[in-house]
Amino acid sequence: MPETDLSFGRSLLSLRRDQVHLLDPTEPMSMEVELDSFQRQVAEKFIDLNASANDDGLLSLEWIGKLLDSFLCCQEEFRVIIFNHKSQLLKQPMDRLIEDYFERSVKALDVCNAIRDGIELIGQWQKLVDIVVCALDASHGQLGEGEIHRAKKALIDLAIGMLDEKDSSSSLAQRNRSFTRNKDNNQHISYLRSLSWSVSRSWSAAKQLQGIGNNLSTPRASDVMATNGLALTVYTMTSILLFVMWVLVAAIPCQDRGLQVHFYFPRHFQWAVPVMSLHDKIMDESKKRDKKKACGLLKEINLMEKNSRMLSELIDSDNFSLTDDNGLEVKERVEELMQVRESVKEGLDPFERKVRDVFHRIVRSRTEALDSVGKVHDQE
Repeated sequence: MPETDLSFGRSLLSLRRDQVHLLDPTEPMSMEVELDSFQRQVAEKFIDLNASANDDGLLSLEWIGKLLDSFLCCQEEFRVIIFNHKSQLLKQPMDRLIEDYFERSVKALDVCNAIRDGIELIGQWQKLVDIVVCALDASHGQLGEGEIHRAKKALIDLAIGMLDEKDSSSSLAQRNRSFTRNKDNNQHISYLRSLSWSVSRSWSAAKQLQGIGNNLSTPRASDVMATNGLALTVYTMTSILLFVMWVLVAAIPCQDRGLQVHFYFPRHFQWAVPVMSLHDKIMDESKKRDKKKACGLLKEINLMEKNSRMLSELIDSDNFSLTDDNGLEVKERVEELMQVRESVKEGLDPFERKVRDVFHRIVRSRTEALDSVGKVHDQE
């Protein structure tokens, strides 16, 4: 971006400050500090997130949990700013801008609901991993045909459950016929998914993200001036809302996932560079050969799928024996699945609570703002 544009972007708040001071020299400067602090906090949060997004940490339950913590901090400061300047919400163009933000946030609530469904689905996969680990844990004694059969059944159920919905009719799904007792295979697949999906069959995560980001653009200079800089705050919060929902959809299984959402945040915003860097890293992850058809980019899902697939191939071997090299590799894969299981067991519930907190904070912010507007309107 040309330097003139950068300078223009950095000077918007300063221009607003000078204009207000000329019109009313007694106007306190606390609002300037407040809005600058918000921009700085958002930037610091995402700089830290970008720095911690290495190959091992990116899109793990722990990292996405930190992302949600950062969002909640930003959301809380945004809520306070809106409350402190509620009289502005009735004035043009702020009334239009805040209404637009809340319309987008309602769409984000639907995404949160779908993500909680996906979290429940991951919990079902964890139970299947539990069966596999318990069945193949050699420390419990000699493995018999019953234990191996039980592990195979759980591994196939897990593989089918983790298929991207578009691939549910693949040959892998057909393998399950010999393990389902008097059930049609397609009904079995539907049953696995029905444990979780609560959104309608026509609901689309991709379309919901497009709705949140539709026509999102930087505010005009005239709007920034007219709102005393609040327009920039609303734009920043909307952008962060869109990005966080996009990351959740990228990581967690949900209906009609799609990551092709247009992102462009001008670099004169301090937070734009780390956010776009994270976006690029996640897109690079999605293009990796083993991730293209994944039902979610969450690190734990990838490890679960990888180790369970390799384990299934090993114990499907006609010459399978725990005493040869294959047996040693089976033990290694079981140990890795144990680690993934523990990571999911420890991290999934706290993660679900954070998604729930995001949902309720968005609702609270919207409700408080609407109540405040109503009270100000009644006073006038």
